[in-house]
Amino acid sequence: VNIYTRKIVRTRQFAPLFNDPFFRRFFGGQFGPDRPRERVQNSLGSGVIVRSEGLIITNRHVIEGADQITVVLADRREFEAEVVGTDKRVDLALLRVDANGETLPFLELRDSDELEVGDLVIAIGNPFGVGQTVTSGIVSALARTHVGISNFGSFIQTDAAINPGNSGGALVGMGGKLVGINTAIFSKSGGSLGIGFAIPANMVRSVIAGVTDGGRLVRPWLGASGQPVTADLATSLNMSRPAGILINEIHPRGAAASAGLKIGDVVLSINGREVNDPRALRFRIATLAVGETAKVGVWRQGRKKSFTVDLIAPPEAPPRETTELSGAHPLAGATVANMSPALADELGLDTFDGGVVVLRIRRGSNAGRLRFQTGDMVLAVNGQAVISVRRLKGLVAERIDRWRITVKRNGKKLKLAINR
Repeated sequence: VNIYTRKIVRTRQFAPLFNDPFFRRFFGGQFGPDRPRERVQNSLGSGVIVRSEGLIITNRHVIEGADQITVVLADRREFEAEVVGTDKRVDLALLRVDANGETLPFLELRDSDELEVGDLVIAIGNPFGVGQTVTSGIVSALARTHVGISNFGSFIQTDAAINPGNSGGALVGMGGKLVGINTAIFSKSGGSLGIGFAIPANMVRSVIAGVTDGGRLVRPWLGASGQPVTADLATSLNMSRPAGILINEIHPRGAAASAGLKIGDVVLSINGREVNDPRALRFRIATLAVGETAKVGVWRQGRKKSFTVDLIAPPEAPPRETTELSGAHPLAGATVANMSPALADELGLDTFDGGVVVLRIRRGSNAGRLRFQTGDMVLAVNGQAVISVRRLKGLVAERIDRWRITVKRNGKKLKLAINR
């Protein structure tokens, strides 16, 4: 299907003369902006009907922020669509249209793990808004994880021509089943260079199952992280070749710890499928469901072993204790919560982080003016470690003349010194 979206953008405009910074410097705001003006921003993309009752899969970025979503079928029928759910981390969205009881044609999903390099595929979409278009090519590569699109994906690479407007469209195998959702291209000009990427059907299947079973998508949590095994590491571990992920951190509440995995183990496979970097490991776990089991192949002390892992949801421990801070201190106006694996997974942060995270910033507050941001981890206040919301509330209640606050943002520590 083709997907058209409309978004109302509201802007405030100054008279052209007062857009000039020189004049605004002297006249200030006495000649204020005109009344808000509205304009319609249109965009287009593609999608795939995956259930006969009108369930449609597309990319999240195709419909993000849209006020109106219109789905157009190949026979020119049009439907207004509603959003069922989205998954920001893998850039997928589920839509639903009301077909008035009519059964719609749909594509069945194929097991994308059966794909091989060289398989013929066709890409279907609406490039540049010219209408439904089919291009053909082959699978150029599988399990592409380092393509800068997401840290939570393992993409199918294809040379079938994919252009702007193809996002969310179908990548179909020769058996006529859906093998992936076209989501991105590598291009220096904006046109197709024969390097396109699609989200595998197995990930699509897990999102459909998770969202349509009622509510927010919850993925299994292994509770282990590590690094790829290099040639030097392979030699030191008595491995015949570099393979797998060397575990260097295990969460005590995680599924891996419960199954008996240890720091120093090398995870070689999940359910018989090789994993060679942390993204591939996250992808394999994400295609499974909470409550299922996974067979984990491990290299330990020169021998291969197999562990059965009962997959669980990330736990909500400690409780969030969501609190908006108030008072005469730099963090006033920030809503904070205790970090837990469940909250970290929800926010797309490191599930091994503990402490206190900023969830929201009230506009015009002290925290807003000092440019604290959503997702900041508050590590310390005046040299005292912040381990909980209760502890943070006690630290900011002190009346002092100079504040020293340490936060973690995008993996980096930032230190702020603020005078009263």
